[in-house]
Amino acid sequence: MRRLAALALVALLAGLAAGCGGSEKSSGTTSSTGANACSKDQLNLVDSGQLTVATGNPAYPPWFEGGTPKGSSWKINDPDNGKGYESAVTYAVAKQLGFTKSEVNWIAVPFNQTYKPGPKSFDFAIEQISYNPQRAKAVAFSNSYFDENQSVVALQGTPIATATTFAQLKKYKLGAQIGTTSYQYIVGNIKPDEKPAVYDNLNDVITALSNHQIDGLVTDFPGAYYIADVQLDNGTIVGRLPTIGAEEHFGMTFEKGNSLVGCVNRALAALKQDGTLQQLEQQWITGKAKAPPITQG
Repeated sequence: MRRLAALALVALLAGLAAGCGGSEKSSGTTSSTGANACSKDQLNLVDSGQLTVATGNPAYPPWFEGGTPKGSSWKINDPDNGKGYESAVTYAVAKQLGFTKSEVNWIAVPFNQTYKPGPKSFDFAIEQISYNPQRAKAVAFSNSYFDENQSVVALQGTPIATATTFAQLKKYKLGAQIGTTSYQYIVGNIKPDEKPAVYDNLNDVITALSNHQIDGLVTDFPGAYYIADVQLDNGTIVGRLPTIGAEEHFGMTFEKGNSLVGCVNRALAALKQDGTLQQLEQQWITGKAKAPPITQG
């Protein structure tokens, strides 16, 4: 009996050592870290020796940049080139975990599949996925790699383009992509007089705005630049919306229970401490023009 008890204790300690590190502050959970649990050969991966990363297709700026090579299946930008904020962050994290650039494999996954419960075909997804408690019941979230808020895009010269308050926005028809916190922000905070329009993807929202089916679209602040400056001939950023309640932030998503999340959190902490995340944010996002604030008045 003493021998069995000793063996059980050893097994328990070994199990505790197998968890991978860091505190998941954004998801409200914690995971323990063993001495070698985050070494490359110990990571819990879809394919051994390879980091499989999911994102959306098209891959929009400023999250992805650099265009696509001839014959690429990626639209607008190819994540493999390391350009754009999310691509650059992914490769910085991969390096911290011991992967070379050639050992990172990108796959296209629709946005609403990145936080769906169940087995995953990827190690983590990075697609401007805002943390919220409901999503965190289905998947594991990393700590924040970008803190952000929402913004409104409209067509130049339209009445909504001069709005500076929630009260002024309420009378307009707004639209957003299904399943996003942008839509939740509209119904929960702006509370427009007319029910907002919902679309399957961001391209459809942009088309609706271009065709005057909606007056304005709500999307994340950095992504608004590309929409207003490139995708719309006469687009403009109406303004940046205030953060209400808990600060909104983006996290990578993982299959629930995957110990890899702790190792990625450790990598993100190192990148924050040495200034890498701040430098990449300045390079790809905050170096761009700013938008006026919209108030709750």
